[in-house]
Amino acid sequence: MLIDSHCHLNFPDFKDDFNDVLERSEEAGVKVLQTICTKLSEFPDVLSISKKHANIYCSIGIHPHNVSSEPEFSPVEIIEVASAEAKIIGIGETGLDYYYEHSPRELQKESFRKHISVSRETGLPVIIHSRDADKDTASLLRSEFEKGSFPGVIHCFNGSKEVAQAALDCGLFISLAGIVTFKNANSLRDTVKDLPADKLLIETDAPFLAPVPQRGKRNEPSFVRYTADFSAGLLELETQKFAIQTSKNFVSLFSRVTDIL
Repeated sequence: MLIDSHCHLNFPDFKDDFNDVLERSEEAGVKVLQTICTKLSEFPDVLSISKKHANIYCSIGIHPHNVSSEPEFSPVEIIEVASAEAKIIGIGETGLDYYYEHSPRELQKESFRKHISVSRETGLPVIIHSRDADKDTASLLRSEFEKGSFPGVIHCFNGSKEVAQAALDCGLFISLAGIVTFKNANSLRDTVKDLPADKLLIETDAPFLAPVPQRGKRNEPSFVRYTADFSAGLLELETQKFAIQTSKNFVSLFSRVTDIL
């Protein structure tokens, strides 16, 4: 069994063949999916998808790109919603993105801290996006961890050993996406080889970043099998064992998901 721990099923990329995408996912052995919220304004659509399908769960939060365009929120608001909806299993995605900088860095940091406080209060894992912001991500994680522990995962990991170690030191998980299969990802692969298998998840981040041999196409949950197979090879594990381990890790982290193993 495979789990796509991070995808965006509410995005318009899936509008025309949504049911076919889910059917291919099932055929590929991808039994559970988490569709991720990037804007609170779109959360009703995200939640609706999860409620219509027993094997789809969701998160609630604001992507760092959208912090300046979305209305300001208080952690209490998200805590109330997350506590009332059983299909919400994660908080985010949140974090820091200094590549595009669609939102000012200080606003991103403030939002990131708010999401962590929600995670700490609810016990739901914070889903962390980090791009070109390794130093600040590592620093913020360590400083927040000193205030009190919180569950979480670095999604679509493409960072340095520094940020990976900071995540592991804080008890967080690390999720591998299609980037690890890319030809120019040697540095990332060197880091991944040293990561503990019991702290890894896999994902697609669909519709983005389709793995080799599907690179250049629209990504979809069924493609997570390629990332699983490739990552298993890096760790010198059989794909089946890696799939079982990452599925166990997912359930361990996203504890609202039960009765799937």
